[in-house]
Amino acid sequence: MNSQTGFLLSFIKYGENDAILHCFTEEEGFQTYFLRGIYSQKNKKKAFLLPLNKLNFSVRIGKSSSMQTVSGLEMMNIHDIYTDIKANTVVFFISDFLNQILRNENKNLPLFTTIDEFTDQLNNKNYQSHLIFLVKILKIQGVAPLLGEGNFLDPETGNFIYTSTHPIFDEENSLFWKSIILSQNPYEIKIPSSKRKNFLDSILVYYHYHIPDFKTPASLEIIQQIFE
Repeated sequence: MNSQTGFLLSFIKYGENDAILHCFTEEEGFQTYFLRGIYSQKNKKKAFLLPLNKLNFSVRIGKSSSMQTVSGLEMMNIHDIYTDIKANTVVFFISDFLNQILRNENKNLPLFTTIDEFTDQLNNKNYQSHLIFLVKILKIQGVAPLLGEGNFLDPETGNFIYTSTHPIFDEENSLFWKSIILSQNPYEIKIPSSKRKNFLDSILVYYHYHIPDFKTPASLEIIQQIFE
């Protein structure tokens, strides 16, 4: 038996009472767990199954080829993000996003810490924090844009150049990118609400160029409706 701390990215009901969990853990990176009995009538911990909830898992050590089984789980912290409709929408979008791009990610403490930081920002009602967070992930993964003197970001090459190569990456959007990359405290940068949709669109374009097999999360339409 060992103990692991992780963020719940997604979960699937399995049979009548069980579930399969996809998590990003501090100790081992992306993990898939089998959780028995979570949907039984007497189990009150089914309320713990919330996207990006930070949990401590007691994991049974089995054969390396088999899925690890969770024998117990506990909440690590309590956030208000699940009762705030805007924050809740962001949580579902980001968990959907991470569940896709972290599938092959091993232990990565800077990334784990960055997710922790993001959930704190969202809990403090920073409703643009997901935009900053997604750029920070690119920096950790080593595929963020390279700084240059130009005012236009070329999403394909990841360089700032002197002429625009993509309609979404105009001078204003490109400046947001440059400011976030340069800043020591990027969560303090203010992106006007009227500009956030275009900026998120630019992030998705960049991910399509630089993250293999990236697909736009299905929850994109919902988050765009909430923030219109």
